[in-house]
Amino acid sequence: MEWLVEVYRYDPAQDTAGRLVTYRVPAREKLTVLDALLYIQRHHDRSLAFRYACRLGMCGTCTVMVNGIPRWACRTSLARLKGPRLRITPLRHLPVIKDVLVDFTPFMDKYRAAMGYFVPAGEAAAPVRLAPQGRERQTIDPHLQCITCGACYAACTMLAQDPQYLGPAALNRAFTLVHDSRDGARAARLAAVGGEHGCWRCHTLANCTEVCPLQLRPSRAIQGLKRAIVSDWLRRALFPSQQREEDR
Repeated sequence: MEWLVEVYRYDPAQDTAGRLVTYRVPAREKLTVLDALLYIQRHHDRSLAFRYACRLGMCGTCTVMVNGIPRWACRTSLARLKGPRLRITPLRHLPVIKDVLVDFTPFMDKYRAAMGYFVPAGEAAAPVRLAPQGRERQTIDPHLQCITCGACYAACTMLAQDPQYLGPAALNRAFTLVHDSRDGARAARLAAVGGEHGCWRCHTLANCTEVCPLQLRPSRAIQGLKRAIVSDWLRRALFPSQQREEDR
């Protein structure tokens, strides 16, 4: 038995548009999508471009569209897919560099725009740790394991409508920082994610949650950001004197 693997091919130096090319791959035991790509590169066309690193499902760099669904190539077994045909294409919503290799620059630019980085609140004499069973830790922990593989980004239908939308990964990261009392940029971060292309763009279809290989729930985090924005707005409106004191 063998697999007929359709792979998206595009070389900007030669092609004006991409195309699907079919390759024959032997159906070996425990074959993964990444194994299929490596077989094609070694036995059919050495110029095939794709990205991978750990091969263990730890880095997420091998993520591609497999039969229209974003998946980690290294952890997707061909035996679990409906054969004998398979289609491998680049991640959606990201520029194609070559073949199924995409440019993550827009993805990371939005990560920075959402202020996905920790800003210390004041100067602490020693590192402050959140209580393992505390409310903050329990709120944050379910969203912390994101490795920025881009699966949720590729699955998001809103990005097809609004290419400037920040996307699920960036907003998920912002949520973890907004609910961390050690971070000192809550107001600025909520302003960053509450703009025209921020969390309010999400229609809660939960495609991001459905495809996350680590079973995170970005859609839930995005709803949490909306609640935080409204909560802060109400507090400022109802208790302006308290807000002025906090600002000092």
